[in-house]
Amino acid sequence: MRGSGKYLPIVPVLAAYALLLLYGLAAPGKWQLVAQLAFYCALGQAFNLFMGMTGYVDFGYVAFLGVGTYGMAVTISSLSDGGLGLGIILIGFLAAAVFSTILAMAVGAVALRLRGAYFAIATIGVNEGFRYLIEGARIWNGADGIIFSRHLKTALGRKMAMTVSTFWADIFVFGVAVLAAVLTLYYLRNKVGYALLALREDEDAAKVMGIDVTRYKIIAFITSAALAGLLGASGWALKLTYVYPPDVFEIHYTVEAIIIVLLGGAGTLMGPIAGGLIYGVSKYFLAITLPGFQLLIFAPIIIAIIVIFPEGLVGILKGKVHGTSLEKFVI
Repeated sequence: MRGSGKYLPIVPVLAAYALLLLYGLAAPGKWQLVAQLAFYCALGQAFNLFMGMTGYVDFGYVAFLGVGTYGMAVTISSLSDGGLGLGIILIGFLAAAVFSTILAMAVGAVALRLRGAYFAIATIGVNEGFRYLIEGARIWNGADGIIFSRHLKTALGRKMAMTVSTFWADIFVFGVAVLAAVLTLYYLRNKVGYALLALREDEDAAKVMGIDVTRYKIIAFITSAALAGLLGASGWALKLTYVYPPDVFEIHYTVEAIIIVLLGGAGTLMGPIAGGLIYGVSKYFLAITLPGFQLLIFAPIIIAIIVIFPEGLVGILKGKVHGTSLEKFVI
């Protein structure tokens, strides 16, 4: 597939996000559900860029969301009197990406030299370790966290601050999801993706072929981490206007990311969207219909789907459309 044709798989991705956004705007009372679904899709897209393309499971992934929320919170609380206006949001996103990238470089310098289960074990303590470092050393107000709703109103004005936290924060989440999808497709269709695919299938063979596997793992790791930071800045910090370590470093976000990727199909472009929508909708309606029992019912359903469809739903779809005109849209 040459030229622009190799990027055709982005079309159904953009269409899916556009339809989800239009539904949220058109359906009264459904915006919060749509925003939650967008968050899950974005989380899956960002996480899939590393796990799906390398086969490595990062159990400390939520730490990157956490430092991303701090990047936005610290920026707004520190620069609210600077007269920057909406520019403070852009600086906050930049800080979120920088914070998560620095943490990824520090973690990756050690963990990415390990393989398989050893890598997974090494990342388990990253999240809790960084959280307790913040609390114990009282970095960024320690366990007290940062509440910056007043600073956001000072920087943007009351009306604009409310609009940002109730609407634009969710739009930014859609933006992160699209950016993650575009980067994933770009990697899949270029040298980085081919190298990552080779190491995922057989890392030793990839090394023999002359592929610098550590370099490409670092590229995917940092990209995925930076996207997580942007997601934390938009889906948490701007939306809630506060940051508390126990909340933003909650490990269940990592577990949800793993479930979403496995449901949709690891290493696929559409997989995180399918997984995010299924997970989000199921969790939402089970919580309404079976309050208190949703996790008891939901867990075996998720396990059954993953066992029945080990390649994920999009993996099954790829097999169905193979050899048809739709094949060029599914990856």
